[in-house]
Amino acid sequence: MHDFRMDPAGIRDEDIRRAEDEADRILAWVERAQAALDELRGVGESPSGQVEATVAGNGRVLDVTIKPRAMRMDSVTLSEEVLEAVARAGLDVARRTEELMREGLPGFEPGEAAAQMERVMNAQWR
Repeated sequence: MHDFRMDPAGIRDEDIRRAEDEADRILAWVERAQAALDELRGVGESPSGQVEATVAGNGRVLDVTIKPRAMRMDSVTLSEEVLEAVARAGLDVARRTEELMREGLPGFEPGEAAAQMERVMNAQWR
């Protein structure tokens, strides 16, 4: 049901209806799963292990913990460590979101859906 690999120029009415049905199914699941999505958190650690960050499902940074030893770093290195911890936390929450989607929407692949949307949008603007 999720196989929308087609030439965007050859999209038929039935393809659009099928995509609409799939979008309706996803939206219904999002409404049911909103509480779980709101509770999602991602955690990331810097390469040195001296900085840890927590990010919410909406991308908001909730917490950054800097271990005392990190204070020996120069400011540029410390800022890079913080940014890397936050980036890794963001990737972690994205991974957790995709897992939740796969559980709630069997057969749905978020990465493939995003790639398909990009192909359709690119074809539309050519």
